[in-house]
Amino acid sequence: MSSNASRVLLSSHQIQNRVRELAAEIDRDYPHSRPLYLVSILKGSFMFMADLARALNRHNVRIEFMGISSYGSAKTSSGQVKVTRDLDVNIEGQHVLIVEDIIDSGVTLSYLRRLLTQRHPKSLEIVTLLDKPERRIQPVEVKYVGFSIPDEFVVGYGLDYAEDYRNLSDIRILSE
Repeated sequence: MSSNASRVLLSSHQIQNRVRELAAEIDRDYPHSRPLYLVSILKGSFMFMADLARALNRHNVRIEFMGISSYGSAKTSSGQVKVTRDLDVNIEGQHVLIVEDIIDSGVTLSYLRRLLTQRHPKSLEIVTLLDKPERRIQPVEVKYVGFSIPDEFVVGYGLDYAEDYRNLSDIRILSE
């Protein structure tokens, strides 16, 4: 492994414990009689979403994916948001939970929330594994937050730098 991602911020054990806690909160908040649509934002949140879906104690979890891009291969958001993959289903009248890996500027999530709200879900909330509140440019209401972290560039557990490091089981700080 490269030495520029050697400092562990959150261990695999810490992540898995928090994912189970988030799943318990979500299970309490949503009726089990109706499907819950988890919308994973690719590519970064796929590991978090898989673990979260398995930790939920319900049979009617629906898995969906969207591709949203605002970074490219840079370490900072370009501010330009584009949908690279849209949903395959109609979410009108459904309980929808956007599953995000990390929220920093809020630009991407603000855009996505507006887009999905236009599709008239019964409810629309956000769960994120990581939150960098000090980087916020646009306000975003997030119902479930795994960890608030400092303003460091992090990789692992699905998060990447130029497509590298996604496979790490913990979250590490990427140094220059």
